[in-house]
Amino acid sequence: MKKLLLMVPMLHQGGFERVCLQTARLLQGKMEVTVLIFSDKDINYDVTGLRIVNIDLPSTHGKAGKIANVLKRCARVRSIKKKEHFDVSYSFGGSANLINVMTRCGEKVLTGIRCQTDMEYPRQVKLFCRKSDEVLSCSKEIMRELSMDYGYTRSSYIYNPLDAAQIREKAKEKITDFPFAEDLKNDDHEILISLGREDYIKGFWHLLKAFSLVKKDHPRARLIIMGAGEFVPYKKLAEDLGIADSVAFPGVRKNPFPYTAKSDLYVLSSNHEGFPNALLEAMAVGLPVVAADCKTGPREIVLSEKEYGRLIDDRPDGSSTERVIDGAYGVLVPDMSDRENFDAAKIEDGERTLARAIGGMLEDKERRDRYAKAASEHALVYAPERYRDSLLEILDRITGSCS
Repeated sequence: MKKLLLMVPMLHQGGFERVCLQTARLLQGKMEVTVLIFSDKDINYDVTGLRIVNIDLPSTHGKAGKIANVLKRCARVRSIKKKEHFDVSYSFGGSANLINVMTRCGEKVLTGIRCQTDMEYPRQVKLFCRKSDEVLSCSKEIMRELSMDYGYTRSSYIYNPLDAAQIREKAKEKITDFPFAEDLKNDDHEILISLGREDYIKGFWHLLKAFSLVKKDHPRARLIIMGAGEFVPYKKLAEDLGIADSVAFPGVRKNPFPYTAKSDLYVLSSNHEGFPNALLEAMAVGLPVVAADCKTGPREIVLSEKEYGRLIDDRPDGSSTERVIDGAYGVLVPDMSDRENFDAAKIEDGERTLARAIGGMLEDKERRDRYAKAASEHALVYAPERYRDSLLEILDRITGSCS
């Protein structure tokens, strides 16, 4: 049985951390899998039954400290690779990719570029392309960009795995701390939810401003923003917008699915994504979705293949749509600015467009129900078995049979 090393900085919270662990579980029995992490601080995922190796070198601050940390990480990882004789090392995220390509010890090296922010460092991207046997991404858009901007063709994409059945089962868990429990007692509740850590890439200031406009026509509307962080400037913005009583920031939940399932609409306001797991998970529990056409991922989720093809024909450079698209599986709105703006007096056109898209969903229950059904069915396309088989095909191709 061949040996696979999966490398990820931490297992705290985030899409590629979750996919790393899903990959480990899906390939158990097919390969001998080890997960290497740089730090075990605040592990937020279940690692039961997995072989975890912690080199205990968390992130540091300052240029000199970061350089020293990279050298120490390289030394420890290289030592482990030499001892273990892995057949393949596959890394997730920019910092792990860097260590992976710098410590090759005879194994095949795969790097994972999983978010548009990874593409914002051309020198690193060129390094990964030059030093990797293959670059794996989680969206067509990243693969297209590697080809167009870097002339790199040794790349593949695999959509993230989604165990819809497991998510739906977890969504049944009873919870007693739903932020707007009283509103659930009314048949006409209008609860919006969005998941993500406190990070500018999630664009939550856009969502708050759009929600403030929605509230004018939908006074019963409520908004939940669930994820890690203090969200101090966002709470202040909610107060300045006069919507603080209708917005909740409940923090992280290991099982967010019951909260999502009790809501009425999922909204993604990000300006950068890789392949937004939370969006797909919301669809899996039957929520209609409104998503910004940020790079990358949302358009590939909410549009059909034909709709996606038309958008690419219309915007061959990969830029955002300039109009709202009622996709087959959700509503796509134009991308919004990535510059944080917490001035409640300044509402951008993109935020008004997002508000109209949200309002359109809330005002038409039949349309909302139709999208909920389409979303729920589409979520099944991302079955874990399909992800596993696709990844095994790639591993077989670069190393020979992995069985």
